[in-house]
This record gives sequence, C-alpha cells and structure tokens, in this order.
Amino acid sequence: MELCKLVLLLLTVITVAEAIWMELPTSGTKCLSEDIHSNVVVLADYSVIGDEEHAQANVVPTISVKVTSPFGNNLHHKENVTHGQFAFTTTEAGNYLACFWMDNHAPGAKAVTIGIDWKTGISAKDWESVARKEKIEGVELELVKLEGIVQAIHENLEYLKDREAVMREENEKTNARVAWLSIMSLGICIAAAVLQVFYLKNFFRKKKLI
Repeated sequence: MELCKLVLLLLTVITVAEAIWMELPTSGTKCLSEDIHSNVVVLADYSVIGDEEHAQANVVPTISVKVTSPFGNNLHHKENVTHGQFAFTTTEAGNYLACFWMDNHAPGAKAVTIGIDWKTGISAKDWESVARKEKIEGVELELVKLEGIVQAIHENLEYLKDREAVMREENEKTNARVAWLSIMSLGICIAAAVLQVFYLKNFFRKKKLI
C-alpha cells in the first residue's frame, strides 16, 4: 500500500501538466517557446476563453495559430479558429515556437484570453491506449508510467549533457581566439612602440638635441 502511495505521489509531482492562460491583444502576436530535444512527442490543445463582453456583443473572436520548428519548418498553421489541437514528434533539437494572433481587428475589438494545454514527452503519452494494449492496470500501470518518467528524465539529462559539451567546446574555441587576438594586439602595440622610439631617436639626432 505504501508503494502505491509513493508511485502515485511521484506521478503527481513529475507528470502534472499545467494549462497556460495568455491574454491576446487585438493587434500583435504572442508566442510560446520551449527547448525540446529530438524524437519527443508534443501535444497541445488551445481554445479561446469567452467572456461576458464578447457574449453581450454577440461577437465570436477568432485567432490564428502557427507552430514552427527551430529551423523554421511549418508544423501547424490554422486561421479563423476558436479552438484546435496540434501534435507532432520533434525531428530537430532546439526552440519550438507557437505564435497566436487575433483575426478580428474591427474598431472596439477587445483582447481575448486563450487557454493552452502544452504537453511534451511522457506527459503527452496516451496511457489508456498503453493499458489496453498491454492489458495492465492499477499498480502495474503506475509502475510502467514511473518507468517512462525515469526514461524521460534520463534522456533529458543526456540531452543537457550533450548541449553542455557543445557549449564547452564553443567556449574553448572562443577563448583560444580571444587569446590569439590579445597576443596579436600586444605584439602590434610593442612593435608600434619600438618604431616610435626609433623614429623619435632619429628625429632628435637630426635636430641635434641628443
């Protein structure tokens, strides 16, 4: 029984996915981004949250959505919608961008609030399908979820380790270039100072000052 409580507690802490509420102005664009490594499942639901002002004015605000990969590839694009969903598996590592903007630009238009439920990795997995396919339930299903969470954490750590190695290599290259530039600058300054001393020495000799 204690094991069940521990598993449920870990799943609650680690896999909870929070919905994001964002106010969208009548003009301009608001974007969300997340740094995701490759081969990760992304699932998101978005919808316009109505208010009393729009209901009284009998106006249904619509929005447009565009999701792009780190290399600028278009993954999802919808216009004049009040809700929608997108899902994809990442093929590139980097920042994935989801941008939202309003379609209604009529005079007196009001800003709207949109709700976004963004899930990645283990949080986006369909555990009901897994349970039906594997014919598991209860504690066994929770243990499978926990195993998936551990695997996801391991993959994230490996991704961060690779990123750290790349950044360290770039820093070492930059430091080496700065060091060579500093040495070259110092050499040029010394050479200029030596030439200046010889020039002044010859000048004073010509003027018979020394």
